[in-house]
Amino acid sequence: MKIFRNIVIAYTIFMLAALAAILLFVKGTTLSAESVASYNAQELTVYRQAWEQAKLGFQKNREEACVFGCVLWGVTFVLGYLFLFFVYAFLIKPVKEMEKFAEEIAKGNLDVTLPMHRWNLFGNFTESFDLMREELKASKGREREAEKAKREMVAELSHDLKTPVATIQATCEVMDLKYTMKLEKAEAELQTIGQSEKLQQIQENIREIQENLEKISYITNKAETINQLVGNVFRATLEDMEEIKVEPKEYDSRLIEGYFMNLKEYGNVILENHVPECLVYFDKLRMEQVIDNVVGNSYKYAGTDVHVSFEETESMSGKNGSRDRYLRIAIRDEGPGVPEEELPLITQKFYRGKNSQEKHGYGLGLYLVKWYMEKQGGGMEYHNDHGFVVELLVKKV
Repeated sequence: MKIFRNIVIAYTIFMLAALAAILLFVKGTTLSAESVASYNAQELTVYRQAWEQAKLGFQKNREEACVFGCVLWGVTFVLGYLFLFFVYAFLIKPVKEMEKFAEEIAKGNLDVTLPMHRWNLFGNFTESFDLMREELKASKGREREAEKAKREMVAELSHDLKTPVATIQATCEVMDLKYTMKLEKAEAELQTIGQSEKLQQIQENIREIQENLEKISYITNKAETINQLVGNVFRATLEDMEEIKVEPKEYDSRLIEGYFMNLKEYGNVILENHVPECLVYFDKLRMEQVIDNVVGNSYKYAGTDVHVSFEETESMSGKNGSRDRYLRIAIRDEGPGVPEEELPLITQKFYRGKNSQEKHGYGLGLYLVKWYMEKQGGGMEYHNDHGFVVELLVKKV
């Protein structure tokens, strides 16, 4: 740690400065002599002898003081380093090891082990952290096994769903061929018969056959949509994809109006105007899912007529700062709307509102709507206005 390193450096500098001060103090100490001008020859001789002896004694004492000071400094210096080593070995190092261990765990490396030392002051914490790692590793393993089992189950269900869908499609083809032949026969018979009661009967039969053909076509289209969705889930499961691909291309905007016209199972869907003719970016399958989810939600929770209107927007700022134009699709019901406190939450994954307790669902409808629209380069907005309103923004070419 930087703080500990700085403490060691500061301690070393301080001790070196102390050693220099001791040496300067000892070396700077001197023995001064008195004036001898008034001494006679005999006194001067005695004084010189005493001075030489005092000088020798002073030098010896100064050398001894220097040695003592150096020894004391050395002992203090060594003891200080021993103390710092103790602090590092028993306090700093275990903390660093736990810090490194926590970083590895945060990276997802659950195979790293935390060393346990006999004299570690954090022994209990070390053992607890290692137990936590083992539990996380076991939990991760269980999660992987559960994810694998879930993917296998989804793959099996997706595969099993293909058979009844294929049966529905085949049956629809047979019925379509049968009714088409009946229609051709009835129309041919209509051309050869005059005005009579039988004419009205044939016309009634033709109308009934056309209605049946329309219903068969609707079932066939829905079966194909189910088949494509099941195929996507199956491929995503097998290839371990994190998300299903959304591939927007240029299409005629009138296709979108056709998606609404096909939603006859959701009650009365009223188109207030025709869609402006233009080229827009969208994925045909995802766009059909989006419209089906929004209208289906209105039918499920509001149970009223659904009004749809189209308009072109002016240039709006895109995500990359460019000016983009959009086709705005407003889908409005006449229900009570969504409680204001729930509005920010309804596009979250798996969220279901208070009024959905008795309704079947998984809380994914509007989440997928928003996700698909953003992946297509557009967006989604929603609010309450005498009912619940969803506005889909489809990017124009």
